[in-house]
Amino acid sequence: MTIQLRRYVIHKNQMDEFVKVWRDGVVPLRKKHGFRVLGAWITHDRNEFVWLVAHDGNFAAADAAYYASPERGAITPNPSSFIAKSEVTLAASAVP
Repeated sequence: MTIQLRRYVIHKNQMDEFVKVWRDGVVPLRKKHGFRVLGAWITHDRNEFVWLVAHDGNFAAADAAYYASPERGAITPNPSSFIAKSEVTLAASAVP
């Protein structure tokens, strides 16, 4: 299993709308492409949205297919329009 940690700084006053688009558009489409969302958190004082997404197969290929899909292009508004800054990295469990 490959896990990706995604950390976003959301534009001011747009967190609620971003979360709605993420829940209603991103999460179901990620699941359709074989991903699992392991958790998501908001840090209100930093206006951050942090989430973990996992895939049991080739993460890079599945991610590319997700972003290239017509369904991803049809998510309105585009989730990335809410993001002021992002960090995306692979993560590994520190718990045995």
